[in-house]
Amino acid sequence: MVLAAPDDTTGMGITTPSGLRDSLREATASAHRELDAQFAAFDITSRRGYRRFLEASAAALWPLEAALDQGGVTRMFADWPERSRRAAIAADLDRVGGSIRPLAEVSTLNRNGMLGTMYVLEGSRLGAKYLLRMIAQSADPLITEAGAYLSHGAGRPLWRSFLDRLQREAMTAADEAEAIAGAHQAFALFAQAAARP
Repeated sequence: MVLAAPDDTTGMGITTPSGLRDSLREATASAHRELDAQFAAFDITSRRGYRRFLEASAAALWPLEAALDQGGVTRMFADWPERSRRAAIAADLDRVGGSIRPLAEVSTLNRNGMLGTMYVLEGSRLGAKYLLRMIAQSADPLITEAGAYLSHGAGRPLWRSFLDRLQREAMTAADEAEAIAGAHQAFALFAQAAARP
């Protein structure tokens, strides 16, 4: 973590803009790798595997997005309705005959928890591009037609605009710790969903 110099007029103990992104990435690297390994076990080129992937994703996405809604995420991200992917994943699940079984509710998030949660959700768009290429290779046309979740926001700078917002946030060490906790909670929820029978 990079702290402001003691004589910095922005206040003592404020992280630099790039510091928060770096801290989030470093603090969650292990959880990210473990989650990638869990989801890699799903054969998303088969209907059963892809349905399972979507069901696991929805099980975590649903309560996380609901907690963001309850926390007032639109005050931070006015374009939240365009970022939310619940409708997209619901449409895909309907197409492949899956169901939405959300995990337990997530407590309402404060600003820092929302930033950490958004870091995980928005960052997942980067991996979605790779997964979209994988399902495009499926011999099952139903799978290739059910790509609304993975292609959501394609062509829009949603990750870049999220990082821009992240860089504008002044964070104390305590704020940063809360943001990291929010990111860990999001990763843990996806891991729990991926492990659920």
